[in-house]
Amino acid sequence: MDLSSFKDPELARGLIHSIEKWAPEHATLMEVCGTHTVAIARNGLRTMMPEGVRLASGPGCPVCVTSNKDIDTVIALSRVPGVTIATFGDMTRVPGSTSSLLKEQAEGRSVSIVYSPLDALKLAQENPDQQIVFVGVGFETTTPLVAMAIKRAKALGLKNFSVFVAHKNMPGALETIVSDPSLQIDALILPGHVSTIIGMKPYEFLAKKYGIPGVITGFEAVDVLQGIAMIMRQLHEGRAEIEIAYTRGVAPEGNPVAVAAINEVFHTVDATWRGLGVIPGSGYAIRPEFAEFDAFQRFEPAVEPTQEPKGCRCGDVLRGMMAPNECPLFRKVCTPENPVGPCMVSSEGSCAAYFRYL
Repeated sequence: MDLSSFKDPELARGLIHSIEKWAPEHATLMEVCGTHTVAIARNGLRTMMPEGVRLASGPGCPVCVTSNKDIDTVIALSRVPGVTIATFGDMTRVPGSTSSLLKEQAEGRSVSIVYSPLDALKLAQENPDQQIVFVGVGFETTTPLVAMAIKRAKALGLKNFSVFVAHKNMPGALETIVSDPSLQIDALILPGHVSTIIGMKPYEFLAKKYGIPGVITGFEAVDVLQGIAMIMRQLHEGRAEIEIAYTRGVAPEGNPVAVAAINEVFHTVDATWRGLGVIPGSGYAIRPEFAEFDAFQRFEPAVEPTQEPKGCRCGDVLRGMMAPNECPLFRKVCTPENPVGPCMVSSEGSCAAYFRYL
């Protein structure tokens, strides 16, 4: 096996040996982080697994799990006179029921690409005649930044800044996945970025309630291999625990300051995930004391009836039911230049990763 592309080939070889030594006859491991999805595909880690071990991609891409209804709502907000949508670049290309932000921009709507919610805040300060609506998409990694932006807007008394909140939290989605008997997930490669915020405690129910091992790991190829090796050892020894391989980035308690910021500005609500449906308590909404910054409440846009893209299997890919290249549209109708669904749009999407690296 050629491991010359690894920063430490001997370390990689030793981890692969450990995986082979401890691997059960059959096991399905799911990664639930978009960066892990890319790392696994880019480094060919699936081909390094023993026979009978499957690495499945889960709902780790925040753009991908955003429901069509939420996309349609953002598009409806872009059509409100005087509104400028401020969003990350990936979101502009995600198809809604009949349009996308990119198409709306081509028709004259105001859409600005930003790199953080603070950029959107600055945009509002510099353009007092425009209503700036930031599209809040992401897991616990980005939610604290949006919370701080809302707090800052309130302190500044900004009247032309608001947020459409489509943020989600990861534990609820994980419970939906591991409790689905049709998926038969044996262990989870847990997300590094999210875990820097929430720590390890929110995952403990996976081991205690469902007997599912999980390891939080980093993003280098050897990080992922280390996480897989630790999972294999747990399976070999008949253990189910939550462990941290990414100790240089994740503390067991997470980041209490960031969690406090989330809890101050947001409360949890039921949320619709693409492919997973409505998951209780898995989303966020702005608390009443910050309601003036809720874009949906401020503008009450008229949202068109939701239509799902015909033939797109993005939802099944996000559930780990199928690999992207098993979708009949993959590489034929659906490509990064002409995406049918969000899994082919986002750089962290499983379909985009498969298209680029496999």
